[in-house]
Amino acid sequence: MDIFDNVFNAEGVVIVGAGLAGLFCALKLSPRPVTVLSPMPLGSGASSAWAQGGVAAAVGKGDSAHAHALDTEMAGAGIVDHGVAESVTAEAAARIDDLSSWGTPFDRDALGEFILSREAAHSANRVVRVSGDRAGHAIMQAIIAKVRATPSIRVVEGITAVDLAHADGRIIGVFGRKLGDRYVEPVFIRARATVLAAGGLGGLYAVTTNPPSVRGHAMGMAARAGAVIADPEFVQFHPTAILTGRDPAPLATEALRGEGATLINESGERFMLDIHPDAELAPRDIVARANFRQIKAGHSVFLDTRAALGARIMDAYPTVAEYCRVAGIDPVNDPIPVTPAAHYHMGGVKVDEDGRSSLPGLWVCGEASCTGLHGANRLASNSLLEAIVYGARIAEDISGLEPVRSVLPPFEGIGWDAEIGAKAEDVLRNLRAVKDVRAVMSDDVGVERDEAGLRRALQRLLELEETAIEVTRAYLNMTTSATLVAAAALKRTESRGGHFRTDYPQTSAAWQTHTEMTLAEARAIRAGA
Repeated sequence: MDIFDNVFNAEGVVIVGAGLAGLFCALKLSPRPVTVLSPMPLGSGASSAWAQGGVAAAVGKGDSAHAHALDTEMAGAGIVDHGVAESVTAEAAARIDDLSSWGTPFDRDALGEFILSREAAHSANRVVRVSGDRAGHAIMQAIIAKVRATPSIRVVEGITAVDLAHADGRIIGVFGRKLGDRYVEPVFIRARATVLAAGGLGGLYAVTTNPPSVRGHAMGMAARAGAVIADPEFVQFHPTAILTGRDPAPLATEALRGEGATLINESGERFMLDIHPDAELAPRDIVARANFRQIKAGHSVFLDTRAALGARIMDAYPTVAEYCRVAGIDPVNDPIPVTPAAHYHMGGVKVDEDGRSSLPGLWVCGEASCTGLHGANRLASNSLLEAIVYGARIAEDISGLEPVRSVLPPFEGIGWDAEIGAKAEDVLRNLRAVKDVRAVMSDDVGVERDEAGLRRALQRLLELEETAIEVTRAYLNMTTSATLVAAAALKRTESRGGHFRTDYPQTSAAWQTHTEMTLAEARAIRAGA
């Protein structure tokens, strides 16, 4: 007999997270029974919907999956898993076909061929896009419609997973909190297979392009359950978040620089020319650090689209144009003020080629996972590709476990309430404890790091865990993920990709390997800080 008052049976697979990775996996599992848990209405809380660039795939003439893999390895600063890069890029075309068949309106020319964009560190135009900068939104809208029409997929909105449930040496489901119930006993959702697809950790930083709910909860949950975490120190900062004071910060897509937009300071100096042969199209970590140093030196940084795009930006990049309009910026006549912002986590729960974690019964995909594809620095637009490839692989791996089943009934007593949801997010956003974590990470575990700052961050994170008044499981997931990032950054005494140490600015051959760390190991490092 269950010891919990509120027990729900997923009757098959439970997927935590309703971004691209989770929903793609659910569709690939059809017609097997799947329960998808989402804290918010589908499409409104996922980073995938905010992706502007598109999906990287070698589908253009003269391009190849091998060339795509080589670019991925080059951007990843020496620790991309070669076999993973080759296999993922080889699957890209098939996954693009899946998205197309489910209704994604990719940009095409008069002959029906994809119109492809080029982004930083790619050797060819290979980013499959929608309406210039609306790929994420369009893909998610198409997939959501398909999910809603699939009887075997039960979507449960208004519930946040806060813990993994385990028994007999395996994961058997999740504990979740219903919307607004922050201090009551969580519900238990039992499943034969659990897929964690709840996003990254950009929201642990004060300036981020990620939705407010993306604050390391997935990695924190898995780490607290004992999962091995890989490469947590590698955080990618996007160079060109639009400087508006909004939280999260709106993004100026990298495709703008692919079209010739330049980075300048308030004096009009195009500073990237002296930093890298590819100038504005250098790998993201290099551009982000260049922008960071300009700002640190007292300069302002701008993305200048005037010569490259002029008035065409309004129609070619409507999302960016709208962000600018709301902020009172005229991108046709004035450069766009920008700043680096936490954007993507290359690390996460370590998984194998089928998406299996170190915990039996738990699969992980999307930004919550670390597959070895991104290495130390993700190649632009490889994130959505990884999400759909591993979503499909996990579905294939799980499929043999689950029978085909009829329509699943809804969970009684759980659902989305817009008024309660708005209040809950407002409370979370303004909690002093949450603000404190975000300040610690931005101040000492950001674009540039050093030993003193990392030790200070670890000490402060421990103090926050021990003294915060409103400590919940969700908050512990945040501090757990933050601790893993800071501990791994302190341990890695070199600079590589998204991890830059001012006291160890060179890349070291001794560190040309992945980090693997458990929470116990991270806490031991924190205790010694």
